[in-house]
Amino acid sequence: MTPYDILIGPFAEFEFMRRALVGSVALALGAGPVGVFLMLRRMSLFGDAMAHAILPGAALGYLVGGLSLTAMTAGGLLAGFIVVILAGLVARNTSVKEDASLAAFYLVSLALGVTIVSLKGSNIDLLHVLFGSVLALDDAALILLAAISSITLMVLALIYRPLVLECVDPSFLQSVSRSGGPVHLVFLALVVMNLVGGFNALGTLLAVGIMMLPAVAARFWAHELTGMICAATVIGILSSVVGLIASYHLGLPSGPTIILAAGLAYVVSLAFGPNGGLVLRLIPRRHLEA
Repeated sequence: MTPYDILIGPFAEFEFMRRALVGSVALALGAGPVGVFLMLRRMSLFGDAMAHAILPGAALGYLVGGLSLTAMTAGGLLAGFIVVILAGLVARNTSVKEDASLAAFYLVSLALGVTIVSLKGSNIDLLHVLFGSVLALDDAALILLAAISSITLMVLALIYRPLVLECVDPSFLQSVSRSGGPVHLVFLALVVMNLVGGFNALGTLLAVGIMMLPAVAARFWAHELTGMICAATVIGILSSVVGLIASYHLGLPSGPTIILAAGLAYVVSLAFGPNGGLVLRLIPRRHLEA
C-alpha cells in the first residue's frame, strides 16, 4: 500500500470518513481549550462527572424521539445544567464538598440513564448512547458540532482574562471584580455544551476523553497558557486523524480508537515532552561552575 492509500485514500473514497473527520476536528477545536482550563482549575474529574450526568437527559430524549439528534441533545443539555446547579446547591448548603456531590449525582445519573435506554431500546441502542457513532454523523450533527465549537471559541475569547485570573488567583479577582461568579457559570455551560457535542460523536463514556487527554498531554509541551491551548488543539486533531485511519485499516471501532490515539499522545508526551518529560528528567544537567 502506498502512503496515499493509507493516509488519504479512506477520506477520498468514503463520504462517511470525511464526515467523521470534519466532526472530530470540530470537536477537538472546542474541547481542547476547555480541557486546558479544566486542568488548570484542577477540575479534570468534573468533566468526567458531567459526561455521565448528561446521560439521563439524553436517554429521556431517546425515549421520546428515538435516536433523534434534537431530542437527545436537548435532553443532555438540560440534564447537564440541572446536575451542575444541584451539585453547587448541595456543596453550598451542606457539609458535603462539591466533588463528593458530583460523584453522587453522576453515579446515579449513569445508572438511571442506562436503565431508561434499556426500557425501550436494544443493546445496540445502548452501545450507541454510551459509545457514540462518529462514522454515522449526518448534516445536522456536523452543524451542531461546528456551532458548539464556534460558540465555545467566541465565548472563551470574551471571558479569557477573568477566566485566566480565576485560575491563577481567584481571591484577587473577587477583590477587584464581581465577574468571577458569572464567568464560572459561563465556563461550566461551555463544558456541558462540549460534552453534549462529544456525546453525539463519541458517546457519554468517551466524550470527556477528547477534552482531557489532549489537554493533559499539552502540559508537557508548553509553559504558557496560549501554548498549551494550541498544543491541546493540535493533539486533539492529530488524535482524531490517526484514530480514524487506524480504525479503518484495522477494523476497530472509531470512537474508542480516537481516544486510544489521544492516550498514546499522552504517553509520548509524558515520556518525551520538553516541559517535564520523563526522558529529559533522566538526562543529567550541567551544573554551574565557578
